[in-house]
Amino acid sequence: MERSSPERIYGLRELTRILSLTPRRVAQLRRLDLLRRDSGYTFRDLLALRAASALLDAGASVRQIRDALTAIRKQDPGIQNPLTEVRLIVDGGRLLAQSDRVRFDPRSGQTVLALDTIDLTRAAQATLATGLVRPLQPPTEQAEVWFERASEWDADPMQWEDAIAAYRRVIAIDPTYAAAWNNLGLLLHRMGQYEEARKAYASALAQDPECAEAAYNLGSLDEDAGAVEEAIEHYRCALTIKPDYADAHFNLAAALARSGRGPDAIGHWQRYLQLDAGSPWARIARAHLEVVEPPEGSESQ
Repeated sequence: MERSSPERIYGLRELTRILSLTPRRVAQLRRLDLLRRDSGYTFRDLLALRAASALLDAGASVRQIRDALTAIRKQDPGIQNPLTEVRLIVDGGRLLAQSDRVRFDPRSGQTVLALDTIDLTRAAQATLATGLVRPLQPPTEQAEVWFERASEWDADPMQWEDAIAAYRRVIAIDPTYAAAWNNLGLLLHRMGQYEEARKAYASALAQDPECAEAAYNLGSLDEDAGAVEEAIEHYRCALTIKPDYADAHFNLAAALARSGRGPDAIGHWQRYLQLDAGSPWARIARAHLEVVEPPEGSESQ
C-alpha cells in the first residue's frame, strides 16, 4: 500500500522567502484575506498566494482580484479556492478566468493561466535546508550510519517518517547528538507538530549550547506560533553564537519589522545583504530598506 506524504506546514517567514514578499505585497495579500493565520499555511495556500502575487505583478489591482474571486464563487459554489482551481490571467487590463467546470470573465469572458507549481515546489523544498545541521564528526560509528540515512531522507516529504525514525534511532544510541535532535525538531516542525519540535530543539541546545541552528529554529517556531517577541530573542541568541548567520539576520530583521520596529531592523537587513547579496531573498531586504529611515541609536549588527 502506497504511503501518503505528510503535509508540510509553512509559516509566514517561509512564505516571505519562498514568494519573495515585499512589505507592499504582504499588505496587498492581507487585503485579499490570504494572509490571516498564525497557525501555518499548506502548499495549497502557497499556490493561492503565488497565483495572487503573479496577478498583482501582471498589473491586476486588489479590487479586481477580489471582485473576480467573488464572481467565480457565485458562478460555481463548488469551487472552494478559486486561485488554485481556476486559471487566471490579466489581458489588456481585464482579469479573465477559466476552470474545467466554468469559463467566464467577470467583465468579458475567457482565459488560460498555467500555474508553475514545479518551480514553486523547488523553492519550498529549498527552505527545508535552512536550519539543518551536518556535523563533521558524529560521535559514534553506529549513530553516524543512522544519521547519514536520515540525512538522505529528510529532503523528501515522502520519506519524512523514515527520517524521523532514523533521527530517533540516533539519539537513542547517543542522547548527546545535538545535530540529530535539531534535525528531528525541524522535521516535526515542518509537519506541524510544534510542541514535539520545541522539545527537540531545546534538547539540541541543552546538548550543545553552541548550536546556533537550534536557537534559530526555536525563533522560527515562535514566529509560526505567533510569539514574535520570543522569536526575536531566539534569533538574537543565534546571532550571539554565530554573528555571521545570514538567515538569522534576515529573520530577526523581518520579525522586528513585523513588530513595528522597522528602524531597529535596518542593521540586520544590511548585514544580511553583506552576507548573502546574491540570494533570491535579497530583494526583500532591499525593499524593506527602501521604506525605512535609520534613526539615531537604531539596533546595529
